[in-house]
Amino acid sequence: QVQLVESGGGLVQAGGSLRLSCEASGRTFSSVAMAWFRQAPGKEREFVAAIRWSGGRILYADSVTGRFTISGENAKNTVNLQMNSLKPEDTAVYYCAAGTNLSILMTPRGYDYWGQGTQVTVSS
Repeated sequence: QVQLVESGGGLVQAGGSLRLSCEASGRTFSSVAMAWFRQAPGKEREFVAAIRWSGGRILYADSVTGRFTISGENAKNTVNLQMNSLKPEDTAVYYCAAGTNLSILMTPRGYDYWGQGTQVTVSS
């Protein structure tokens, strides 16, 4: 009954930028943290970035640190991902996730709700 919907994906040349957004719909809930994960064909889902609302703790994967910025609003269960200096290696389906009770931000386990994913393709 809770849905997360991502938007903002698309095709961009290497070095370009995209801004992903995730918006919750359906019944109301209170998230502890929200995050972005991504998955390329044939590969496991990997952590990209997360924000814990309490204390504003933010974590990034090493591969995106300095290039991506996560932001959001707790009250609205929304999260954004500004992606700059994109590389072909960033090509993947990007998923938004929300967790209502979790302690580890970097793993999919613990996140209760997921979006359908939005495709990001970075051409060389």
